[in-house]
Amino acid sequence: MIDRVVIHIKSGKGGNGAISGRHEKYVPRGGPDGGTGGNGGSVYLVCDSNVNTLLAYRYRRLFSAGNGSNGEGGLRHGKKGDDVALPVPVGTQVWSEDQRPKLMADLDQDGERVLISEGGRGGAGNARYASPTNRFPMLAQAGEPGHELEVRLELKLLADVGIIGAPNAGKSSLLAALTAARPKVADYPFTTLEAALGVVEHRGKDVVLVDIPGLIEGAHSGVGLGHDFLRHIERTRILVHVIDGSLIDPAEQFREINNELELFDSNLSQKPQIVALNKIDMPEVRDLMEDIAAALANESEAEVLCISAVGREGLDHLMDEVLRKLETAQSFNGRAADRSEESELPVLHPRPRSTKSLVRKNADGVFVVESADVIRIAAMVDVRKWEARIQFYRRLQHTGIDQALIDAGIMPGDSVRIGELEWEWE
Repeated sequence: MIDRVVIHIKSGKGGNGAISGRHEKYVPRGGPDGGTGGNGGSVYLVCDSNVNTLLAYRYRRLFSAGNGSNGEGGLRHGKKGDDVALPVPVGTQVWSEDQRPKLMADLDQDGERVLISEGGRGGAGNARYASPTNRFPMLAQAGEPGHELEVRLELKLLADVGIIGAPNAGKSSLLAALTAARPKVADYPFTTLEAALGVVEHRGKDVVLVDIPGLIEGAHSGVGLGHDFLRHIERTRILVHVIDGSLIDPAEQFREINNELELFDSNLSQKPQIVALNKIDMPEVRDLMEDIAAALANESEAEVLCISAVGREGLDHLMDEVLRKLETAQSFNGRAADRSEESELPVLHPRPRSTKSLVRKNADGVFVVESADVIRIAAMVDVRKWEARIQFYRRLQHTGIDQALIDAGIMPGDSVRIGELEWEWE
């Protein structure tokens, strides 16, 4: 099962605004008619119950949305770039891939859709800047650039019941006996190296089970792929703890596994458990099963049931107890069992918009303007045209940039840089 991948996503660039004017016969005051650029496409993740793993992202890691097209004359606005919607399984978490990863989104409802990278806004055409004092603006905006980032997708399976236990306890055999799932089963430890899902229909109700690969001492710290296995338990509602009855001390195994749950996440140890003493088809286990069950009962308040996964003995009683536990267990209602309504993630805003004008003086003594809107206008200024330069300077006055430069201590002869545009202050 592919349940953890890192992908690189990029939203589309916004289209540039147009600088254009009407040149029609019998229309002496046509005026500016430059259209606005189209917005860039955005990247979304969409929860799809028909997708079970992250395999689609194992070999293809780069996903880009379409760029917005440029505006044109005649007030023709640019077309929006195509969005990209990436399907992910139910139970996928999205983490920022940086030095301090943060949870960006938690997708656990079929059809849930979250914006991960928003497309750049299209630039305004010169028609937007027309005013009574500026009948024909020579200014327009460049489109905003797209937003690039790497995110880590992690799948935490959503299931009603998690089947846990040590290697070779018989978890996979139990899943196969209860459901149509066909996990690999053999008589040696670590047969199962990935979680397996199955659905059992019992007394008119469907129950989803997940077989968690065998846990060993140190699993909470990653030993034996412990982290990969334990995180799948987090979204289950109850646990069926399978114990190998043929061991010398089954109660010791029970304590070890519960200790690993507690060390990994104290919430896991609080989940309702049913203890399934397995392999009672073996004569040496059947002879001692009452004593073993009593020893296990002393370790926990959980119900202890005796079963044989291979012989399909005691399975109906086990499923009856599972249904009873599920009736009282916390329901995720399509949401994770470990999340409450109060802990809902905030709406994701990947790129906050800032209209604050900033001026700083760099190490070379150049005054650098860091206002996104002004930088986008500067990118479209035709410095060869005197009118365009004059209008741009008026725009700096209108936005308060010139005063900010003066407040920052600029003097005649100093250099000013706005985006790629640089000139001497006069």
